[in-house]
Amino acid sequence: MKALVLHQLNHWPVFEDIDRPVLQKGHVPVAISAAALNHRDIWICKGQYAQIELPAILGSDGVGHLDNGDRVLINPSVNWLRGASAQPSDYRVLGMPDQGTFAEVIHVAKKNVQPVPTHLNDASAAALPLAGLTAWRVLFSRCKLQTGERVFITGIGGGVALMALQLALAAGAEVWVSSGNDAKIQKAIGMGAQGGVNYSHAHWFKDPVLPRQGFDVVVDGAGGGDFDKIMRLCAPGARVGIYGGTRGTWAGISPQFVFWKQISILGSTMGNNIEFAQMLKFVERHQITPIVDCIFDAAGGHEAFEYLSAGGQFGKVVLRFK
Repeated sequence: MKALVLHQLNHWPVFEDIDRPVLQKGHVPVAISAAALNHRDIWICKGQYAQIELPAILGSDGVGHLDNGDRVLINPSVNWLRGASAQPSDYRVLGMPDQGTFAEVIHVAKKNVQPVPTHLNDASAAALPLAGLTAWRVLFSRCKLQTGERVFITGIGGGVALMALQLALAAGAEVWVSSGNDAKIQKAIGMGAQGGVNYSHAHWFKDPVLPRQGFDVVVDGAGGGDFDKIMRLCAPGARVGIYGGTRGTWAGISPQFVFWKQISILGSTMGNNIEFAQMLKFVERHQITPIVDCIFDAAGGHEAFEYLSAGGQFGKVVLRFK
C-alpha cells in the first residue's frame, strides 16, 4: 500500500510503497478516503515535538471505510476512554508513534471509530476529529460555555479556532475573534462572529469593537507576550481555556487581574471517547460543516505540508486518497 512516510527531520514525508501492517486483536482496518493535516504534523517534521520516532507515518485525522463498507471517522485520541480530569499516563495522539492516517489503510482500535455525520462529505469529515474534539473539550468540558455568553477566540483561521467558533455559535454564544490577518477576521465575521481585532496592532485589546463588559470565555491556542492583554479583556468570573502555546511562554501577567476578577485559567488537551461522541452528535444536530481551505492528492503531500507550514490557510488542509 501507499503512505506518506517521514524518514528525516527537517524534510517532508515521502509518498511511497510500504508493507500493510499486521492486524492486532481489537483493531479494525480502515481504508482511508481523506485525511487532514494538523500543525502537529509540521512540528514533528521540524523536530519540534517530544520523543519523535522515525520512520513515521503521520496524520491524526482521517475518514474511510471498514471492510463491510461502513463509512467511519477515526478518533485520534488513543487510550482515553471515558471522563477524567486529565488524560491517562499511557495516552497518545494518533500519528506517531502509532501509524497515522496518511496511508491508504490504517488499523485502529475498534472503539476509536464512529459513524460519520451524514451531512459531511469526505473532505469535511476528515477536517473534524482533532480540531473538533479539542474545541469541544475546551469550550464545554473545561470552560462550561453557556448560551448567551460572550466568547473571545484567538488565532482565527486555524482548525481548532474555527471549530470553536462554529461550536460556540451553534450553542448560542456571541463570539469575537483575533488574527494577524484582516481578511481572516472578515471571513470569521461572515460566518457569524460579532467582530474581530488584529493582534499585530499594538493596542488591539483597546479596540472599541470589543465588548466593554468583557468576555465570559476565552479560547486561546497561542500564549506568548499578549496573554496579559487577554486577562484585561476578561469579565468577572471568566474562564480562559488554553489548548496550545504556539507563540511561547506568558510574560507580564498581573496576579491582581486574575484574583480580583476571579478568573479561571484552564488547560485542555484533546478529549476522551465520550466527548468525541458528544461532539459528533452536536455537529450532526446543528449540521455544522468544518471549514476546508484546500485539498491535495496524497501523492503530492509535500505540497500540502509546504502550504500549511506557510500559515496562510483559513481552515483545514486535506489529503485525498481516493
